[in-house]
Amino acid sequence: MDVDARIPLLGGLSPAQFMRRHWGRKPLLVRRAWPGVQAPLSRAQLFALAASDDVESRFVRRQGTAWEVRHGPLPRRSLPPVATSGWTVLVQGLDLHLDAARELVEPFRFVPEARFDDLMISWASEGGGVGPHIDAYDVFLLQLAGRRRWRVGRVADPSWIEGLPLRILRRFEPEDEWVLEPGDLLYLPPLWGHDGEAFGGECLGCSVGFRTPEAQGLAAELLQRLADLDDECVAQHYRDRGQPAVANPGEIPAALVDFARQAVASRLREPGALARALGEVLSEPKPRVWFEDGAGGSLEHGVHLDRRTRMLYDARHVYINGESFRVGGRDARLLRRLADARGLSAADCALLSAQAREVLGGWLADGWLRAAKAKGRGEEGR
Repeated sequence: MDVDARIPLLGGLSPAQFMRRHWGRKPLLVRRAWPGVQAPLSRAQLFALAASDDVESRFVRRQGTAWEVRHGPLPRRSLPPVATSGWTVLVQGLDLHLDAARELVEPFRFVPEARFDDLMISWASEGGGVGPHIDAYDVFLLQLAGRRRWRVGRVADPSWIEGLPLRILRRFEPEDEWVLEPGDLLYLPPLWGHDGEAFGGECLGCSVGFRTPEAQGLAAELLQRLADLDDECVAQHYRDRGQPAVANPGEIPAALVDFARQAVASRLREPGALARALGEVLSEPKPRVWFEDGAGGSLEHGVHLDRRTRMLYDARHVYINGESFRVGGRDARLLRRLADARGLSAADCALLSAQAREVLGGWLADGWLRAAKAKGRGEEGR
């Protein structure tokens, strides 16, 4: 992607300009950002997905000041008639289930993949929505069908109304209000208040969300990964020769506290250990993701990542679905290309070393990669 090329998706801004001016700073509304955009599925297909055990879904209904929230699976018989106002169905991670949904994410890949969370889609009847709220996300809201009224504003008081099943803002004073038509796009930075409501009938919209890792949770995951990393060093054990007899056996020895502190610090000082742990954490698939083992195939015609696969890299490693691989030279350049482009051509695959080809063969067998079909035999499967 040419990050300096101006694109209609961003209202004539280049990705570089957008990231400097808007990302994490202020909203951007783009009319006709994606003319002719097609929803990746119909209402009936969305409801069918929401009824599946393998899909994360929610039902939200507002009746006056009362709110109802139910988590999936959501059988169709449990949903109100379509003509009933004030309700919505939301499906998370649609990009994990449909190629057409994954394709809606591709134009936004000027944002680091490490920040990408998922594509959520929502259907709402007239007046349906989830109320005014804030998210710790950067999000692109793309209208697919129908119309939705958005009220947006900075939030001085992030507290929410107690006793409700949703975190609805106690005080929300919108600064702007827009009605989005199909193809319109609204970008919102984290912690901006927003309230979307179907306007003039049913509507369908999607959000491309980019997570902002929370420090405490990330630290906990990193410490666990650091503990689990392969360690070729000789194990060091606490020694306390000279420990005197104690009258208070329940007290932790200060020397043991120092040993523990040094053990953690030593792990963090290992070259590349923290970066490796971070890469494995950030590439870990979501809990509900599973792959079809034994998909197989060959590298003969090229490969592409399965839509559920997360692949990242740094200067030393490539990371795929929570695992790390040390690479260098031509293999590193090609595997980074695989992460960036989510595919390698047959010519690229032919340039890989025998060892790298063996690794990719394992990824094919695990279902992390998909083999491209020969030209003239139909489109590549995903």
